Amino acid sequence: MAELVLALDQGTTSSRAILFDKAGAIRGTAQHEFRQIFPEASRGGPTGTQGWVEHDPFEILTSQLSAAVEVLGRAGIRPRDVAALGITNQRETAVVWERATGKPVYNAIVWQDRRTAAQCEQLTRDGAEDEVRRRSGLRLDPYFSGTKVAWILDNVAGAREKAERGELAFGTIDSWLIWNLTSGKRHVTDRTNASRTLLYNIVEDRWDDELLRLLRVPRSMMPEVVWSSEALGPVSTTLGLEGIEIAGIAGDQQSALFGQMCTRPGDAKNTYGTGCFLLQHIGDAFRLSEQRLLTTLTCSLERKPEYALEGSVFIGGAVVQWLRDGLGLIQKSSDVEALACSVPDSGGVVFVPAFTGLGAPHWDPYATGTLLGMGRGTTAGHVARAALESIALQVADVLKAMDADTPAPLKELRVDGGATANDTLMQFQADLLQVPVVRPACLETTAMGAAYLAGIATGVWGGLESIQQEQVPGTRFEPRDRQSTDKLYARWQKAVERAKGWNAAA
Repeated sequence: MAELVLALDQGTTSSRAILFDKAGAIRGTAQHEFRQIFPEASRGGPTGTQGWVEHDPFEILTSQLSAAVEVLGRAGIRPRDVAALGITNQRETAVVWERATGKPVYNAIVWQDRRTAAQCEQLTRDGAEDEVRRRSGLRLDPYFSGTKVAWILDNVAGAREKAERGELAFGTIDSWLIWNLTSGKRHVTDRTNASRTLLYNIVEDRWDDELLRLLRVPRSMMPEVVWSSEALGPVSTTLGLEGIEIAGIAGDQQSALFGQMCTRPGDAKNTYGTGCFLLQHIGDAFRLSEQRLLTTLTCSLERKPEYALEGSVFIGGAVVQWLRDGLGLIQKSSDVEALACSVPDSGGVVFVPAFTGLGAPHWDPYATGTLLGMGRGTTAGHVARAALESIALQVADVLKAMDADTPAPLKELRVDGGATANDTLMQFQADLLQVPVVRPACLETTAMGAAYLAGIATGVWGGLESIQQEQVPGTRFEPRDRQSTDKLYARWQKAVERAKGWNAAA
């Protein structure tokens, strides 16, 4: 049988395709970036229009298909030689499209988008948040999909009427891709993505009628919910991927958790991508965080709900992109380490990159990006170092909350994502947390998780044990003296307080 698995890794700034063999080795990769759309109203517009972020759904689709076809071409592989296809995706980004035509009624509203902050605030004032948390495990925050869908229905002419007639479909990016990969035959999502919508009851494992009513989203729009590792049918014959079995789906962070083999209670990983996402597996018993973290569903091979605590940082690696594209301090992202290492420390500069508000554990959609502690002697190196440190400092905020929520402190942190290639950042993270940071030999654990899920469903891998036997040990960063990092963390906490609430209406 074929022993190659294709993973589609649809991210916030690019669509990637990676071909894995049975040993877990990468046989080919391809990547295509796509536009980040910031509506004109956010360019100096009034308070309340800041932080709007959109994607063109067709650009997402074409970039992802192009990457998939390209990687097969580069490797000289035909579709019939691929055993399965797994999909992992940016999770909370919402798309609404017409069932009859497959045409989106509006751009995809990205997970970073903050336009529904006022609606979330009103629902909180109305006393809805506790019930929302008990059912969904989430907080009322514009980060999640549900209020984005409601905004589209309320602001696109005729959309709500069409939705009430059953003419519109909603999906996160996995649903949008699979709808198109199957020529509209399958409208599905998996439990990990469903659990990020504010509309799914993760205790009772179903779309929740009360949450749908609260956010005014018709049930007819909802996709069928499937398991993360489940054969769903082949790609249609018109896309250059014809006949490949779609057999794995997981939101990017749960896919990375699975790719890191964090399948037992207490296992934890942090992904350093556009944002940072720290997840710790807590087993098959639902419980809520007391530290403003989220409870979310994980990938389960047992076909029963399993849970993780999650802390989400909205701006992680994206701060390096901002140094490159916004300030022009570096020419390519990999240059940031050399620039940061051109100075011994940040020179007292503290950078809070709250460009789209603050996520866990602060949950302030009105926080703003803040750069403090500058003087005449401040250089580009100091700013770059403060930017790198901000990534690790935000992760420290989340881990501190997670340790308070769990019976025992974390013993090690498994890490993945593009920024983990930066040794300076990884060592600083270990020093700051005072726990070992473990980087895998293959950094592509998000795509690898989707590949594993698809390959298990189609028999490429027999299960977790056969996968673990193939894994190669990675790099371990041991913590060093914490005295200097304690001082920096105290300054960070002061800076975060100054960043909060800046964009709130007067």
